[in-house]
Amino acid sequence: MQKTRQHHWGRWLTAIVTVLIAIWLGMGIYFFHVGMVPSHKSFVKNTHLTLRRSDSLYQQKKWFVHAKKQQWTIQSASGNYRLVADYLPASSHTNKNVVILHGFMGNKETMAAYASLFHSMGYKVLLPDARAQGKSEGKYIGYGWPERYDVRKWTNKLIKHNGQQSQVVIFGVSMGGATTMMTSGLKLPHQVKALVEDCGYTSLADELDHEAVHLYHLPKVVSTPAEASLSVVNRVANGFYTSEASSVNALHHNHLPMLFIHGSADNFVPTKMVYKNYAASKGPKQLWIVKGAGHASSYQHSPHAYKQHLEEFLNQYVK
Repeated sequence: MQKTRQHHWGRWLTAIVTVLIAIWLGMGIYFFHVGMVPSHKSFVKNTHLTLRRSDSLYQQKKWFVHAKKQQWTIQSASGNYRLVADYLPASSHTNKNVVILHGFMGNKETMAAYASLFHSMGYKVLLPDARAQGKSEGKYIGYGWPERYDVRKWTNKLIKHNGQQSQVVIFGVSMGGATTMMTSGLKLPHQVKALVEDCGYTSLADELDHEAVHLYHLPKVVSTPAEASLSVVNRVANGFYTSEASSVNALHHNHLPMLFIHGSADNFVPTKMVYKNYAASKGPKQLWIVKGAGHASSYQHSPHAYKQHLEEFLNQYVK
């Protein structure tokens, strides 16, 4: 009789554990599809280039629409996907080049104003679509971690095209900013002279934790196991745990000059993250907090000051 009861309770316990594991994995799969699978995201704005005369950057974006562009392609660093970029030559002879990296669910067109900005500063401009976004192939978004190898490959192609005397800046906003920081931890060609990141996160795990609280209003008792499950699902499907995708850890290996920009009113990638990123970088560095600017809107908020800060910083290292 006692053995029967023990067997009965054992079956119930097994069933409960199985259900809990299924729920745990289900949460991970759900959030993986929300965060890593390309699709329309209700919480993401400005995924396409829009022209509005009321926009303080209207003229820059309009210029980009009509500018002559070359389409470049490469195979992703992993060799699986065809990646696409726009290349804009400079208006006069120069060795200055910039690789501009877009944000989450963006594309090269959403970086139109930045392309115009750097072109006006005399740069040759390369605008890649990150894997699984824009016109580039890919299954999943990597938040900068696998993409960092693609950025290095794009940089090498840019140098091969424009010559060994090339001087290269890597610049990114939001996810592109994090990708810039993650790329800084790699061994890069000596032609890379400086980097600029605008509102990138400290790590994917930190950003997911922030979004769980502020987007989904999940209590820690739910968000912690959900994030752990997502990390496991991402490792299986996307090749890495979310904790691996760390800007801070990459910056510990960076000795190149870097300009850090962040809006003081950024609630999507909280402003406090930039201080950890800035502290981690080992090379010459500068931090600019744009008072009153929200997420990825520092240039739109203060266009003249933005250009001035870029020029003053980059002119020290790119001639």
